[in-house]
Amino acid sequence: MDGKSIPLPLSGFVREKQIIGDRKAGTVGPFPVSRSKWWAGVKAGTYPAPVKLGPRTTAWRVEDIRALIETVGASHAA
Repeated sequence: MDGKSIPLPLSGFVREKQIIGDRKAGTVGPFPVSRSKWWAGVKAGTYPAPVKLGPRTTAWRVEDIRALIETVGASHAA
C-alpha cells in the first residue's frame, strides 16, 4: 500500500484507524493488520484490550500499542 503513514503520538490514547490504518483514506497505521484480524486478536488477548472513553468511543493506550509493536518486532528478529 502506498498510503500515508500515521505516526503514533508520544502519549495518550489512539483509535483503531490510528493503529491499523484506514484503507478508504489511504493511510497505513504502525500495526497494519485487517480490521477483523485486529478485533480477533483483541478478543483472544493477543493484542491490548481497549479502553471505553464513552458510549461510542473505544481507544487504546499508546504505551500498550508501542509495547505490542516492540514485542512483535522482537519475535520476528529472533
